[in-house]
Amino acid sequence: MPLERISRTCFNLIHGKNLVYNQCWEDPRLDRVALEFTPDDEVLVITSAGCNALDYALAGSKHVYAVDMNFRQNALLELKKAGIKKLDYEQFFDLFGKGQLKSWKTVYPQLLRPELPEAAQRFWDQNGDFFSGGTRRSSFYFRGTSGLFAWMVNGYINRVARIRHSINEILEAKTVEEQKEIYKRAKLKEALFRPLIQWMLRRDTTMALLGVPRSQRKQLDRDYPGGIAQFIVDRIETVFTRLPLSDNYFWRVYLTGQYTPECCPEYLKEANFSKLKGGVADNVTTHTDSVLGFLNTHPGKISRYILLDHMDWLYSHHRDVLAAEWQGIVDHAAPNTKLIWRSAGLSVDFVDPIEVQVNGGKAHMSELLHYKPELAAELHPIDRVNTYGSFYIADLKT
Repeated sequence: MPLERISRTCFNLIHGKNLVYNQCWEDPRLDRVALEFTPDDEVLVITSAGCNALDYALAGSKHVYAVDMNFRQNALLELKKAGIKKLDYEQFFDLFGKGQLKSWKTVYPQLLRPELPEAAQRFWDQNGDFFSGGTRRSSFYFRGTSGLFAWMVNGYINRVARIRHSINEILEAKTVEEQKEIYKRAKLKEALFRPLIQWMLRRDTTMALLGVPRSQRKQLDRDYPGGIAQFIVDRIETVFTRLPLSDNYFWRVYLTGQYTPECCPEYLKEANFSKLKGGVADNVTTHTDSVLGFLNTHPGKISRYILLDHMDWLYSHHRDVLAAEWQGIVDHAAPNTKLIWRSAGLSVDFVDPIEVQVNGGKAHMSELLHYKPELAAELHPIDRVNTYGSFYIADLKT
């Protein structure tokens, strides 16, 4: 279909040559509960921005394999690892907490660059201005494609809607009740979601900047009353009025361009920095490959899989690859393997029918996956990101 091809071309143009994610958009607090990491666990996660890979290492996993087809995402995680190794905490927090390091032009070539693999060196040689500050997009968290959208949102907040004071006020609220009062008094829903904004939220180009392909947008347009625009309105209203913002670092950095020491990912907390520097970060390695490509060359077993939402896209465009990926997961599953994934859709019905070879015979994934719907139903509503339609937790029995 022409629209599908145009949308896919647009998505590929935006993402094919760019860093997409400057922070992870999956809540690792839920993942820790769902996956029950142990010191014996070998973990596979799609890298994204690398925040959660470091979080899983801090949770006590034996080794975390961060896998991403976009080498730029791995370059970001490698820069974080280099910073952990060579910087003190104050420098490291300036770099990844505040999103800029004024001494970047000396610190990078002298301390960070020598610790990076060649591909990461090439990327940061060309894109060091992401952290140097001094431009209109002064924070790293306003860089990359999702960062560009965040910068545009902040421009709208500051200069069009003129609600910066109210946004700052609600971020500093001490209770959910106080958040609700500010949200209603400041009429933030009306200010944030004017008709033009809702129209933009229905556009594939807008969604592509956020890393949302047309296939995911169509899922929500089909399943959610009011479509994707209403889904986003409802999700953000939930974040502002039903979930505590005091520790919601995902939305704080999106709405301000920086974290605070009290509201930041685990890898940026001072108490964890010495653990990472002491060797925990060495338990995380990056691999530029697809999940299937990594599994096809990995000699060992994996006991924890964090698959994010990439299966939505595979199902829409490459069902053969999706089936082969599940075969690879089954082939490399350790005893007591646990998996999680997320979806833009309100329900996922394309995993269970997949047929794989196991123990000399054939089986559907529905026979091998033992879901935990009660736990998922308990955790999904308290997801601080709150942008996914559904959340899945399963044990894999082979």
